[in-house]
Amino acid sequence: MTTNKPRTHDELLDAVGPAFSKLRRTSLLEVENPISAKDLSRTLVLNIVLEHTQGSGKEITVGAVAELLGVDPSVASRMVTDNIKAGYLIRAASQQDGRRTVLQLSAEGTELMARFRRHQREAFEYITAGWPDHDRLEFARLMLQYVDSLSDLRNRGLTTGAKDS
Repeated sequence: MTTNKPRTHDELLDAVGPAFSKLRRTSLLEVENPISAKDLSRTLVLNIVLEHTQGSGKEITVGAVAELLGVDPSVASRMVTDNIKAGYLIRAASQQDGRRTVLQLSAEGTELMARFRRHQREAFEYITAGWPDHDRLEFARLMLQYVDSLSDLRNRGLTTGAKDS
C-alpha cells in the first residue's frame, strides 16, 4: 500500500505516472491457471491481432503490429515468429491483396487469449477483493474510458512520434 497518500489534486495527478510504471513492472498475480511469463509477453502481439481482426473482416500485417506496439519492424517480426513457432499465430495470404501476408490467430492462440482474459479478470477480482463493489465497477469503467481516450488520440494522429522517445 502507498505510504504517502497524495493530499492535493496536483499530488494525486503527479502520482499517476509512477503508479502506471509500477503496474508495468508488476506481472499479474498468479491466480488459478497462471499464464507463463513467455506466454504473457506473447499476448502483446496476440491481443493486437485479435483486437484488429475480430469480427471486422480487417487484416493485420507484421508492419501494423510493429506500428501498434511502437517497436522496430525487426522486433515485431521476431515477436510474430515466436508466436507462429509456439502455434498461436498463422501467416495467411491476404484476401484483399494476394501479394500481402497477414496474421491470424490459430485455435491455440484463440484459446490462450481466452485463458488470458479469464486470468486478467481473476487477478482484477483478487486484487480488488476488499473494495466496495461500487468502487471496483467505477474503477473498471474509468479504466475502459481511459483506454478509449488513448485510442482517440491515435485516431486523431496525436501519438505519432511518441515512439521515438
